[in-house]
Amino acid sequence: MSTQHALLISLIEKPSSGYDLARRFDKSIGYFWHATHQQIYRELGRMADLGWIAAEDAGPAARTGEGDGAERKNRKKVYSVLPAGREELARWVLSPGAGLDQREEILVKLRADAAIGPLGLDREMARLIALHEERLALYRSIERKDFAGTLDRRQQIQYALLQRGIRFQEDWIAWGRALLPLLELPAKGSSPA
Repeated sequence: MSTQHALLISLIEKPSSGYDLARRFDKSIGYFWHATHQQIYRELGRMADLGWIAAEDAGPAARTGEGDGAERKNRKKVYSVLPAGREELARWVLSPGAGLDQREEILVKLRADAAIGPLGLDREMARLIALHEERLALYRSIERKDFAGTLDRRQQIQYALLQRGIRFQEDWIAWGRALLPLLELPAKGSSPA
């Protein structure tokens, strides 16, 4: 998946300024596809150059004072998806995905610990478990707030995505808790400190 495609989805859902898009992205697609605000602004420019999106001035200019009272006008631009952007998104959706791309730095670090450890990864695992517990609590909060009652098709799909996130966090926490005692063991043949 590319950041551009994730942004196209967000803009189809709701045309937005770059700032508003970045804030919404963090609270939705950003849970499973990370992009910095700087990346988002850079990609918006590229997508506009490709003819996938267009920007329109939204409302009155904002005024900010500088130096001796001179005023500068900054117009807020609202981005929306053009037909070429919808076509690109449809093309991408129907193309085969890479599939099993799983990149988690901790997995490589654990492999190193197994090879030359123990390296003290128990503290890092405890920290990561806590982060996954926080994310699970957030997802459960979203579930209670946004997915009670009868859901339309769009909401059902969004809920299915949230449920995937919940299951991932639950599994990660269970896996991490099971692994933690192993990381606290001394290496074979070494004496306990």
